Amino acid sequence: MPQKLIISIASDHAGFEMKNKIIDYLESNDFSLIDRGPANADSVDYPDFAKKVCNDIAEANANRGILICGSGQGMAMVANKHKGIRAALCVTNEMVELARAHNDANVLTIGARLVDESTAISFVDKFFSTPFEGDRHIERVKKIG
Repeated sequence: MPQKLIISIASDHAGFEMKNKIIDYLESNDFSLIDRGPANADSVDYPDFAKKVCNDIAEANANRGILICGSGQGMAMVANKHKGIRAALCVTNEMVELARAHNDANVLTIGARLVDESTAISFVDKFFSTPFEGDRHIERVKKIG
């Protein structure tokens, strides 16, 4: 039986609403989740929350992560500073698919101010349904660090 994915998810205040909608969607589809906050829409510093998700992956508490902020860019920048994290800021389903298939992305970052809820959910679906192709991409991904 394949290993069940454990997803660590967090946002900042701008992504709080979308984070909760994604959590509802994932829970209704039987995913295991770790919600790293925040607990409300009060202003917070996105690096603090990105680090929690990255630590979950580094410590093998989670297999993949989702980070949501206003643009998705800040979360991606913070996440990609962590060893072993390959965060992909995606604005199309094709970007999500290629990030998984070619780059073995393990964190999806989403801009809550750039995409609507249904688009974000389609990104999440693509992120979890697209396998890493391996093959010629393996050596390239190893060079990322």
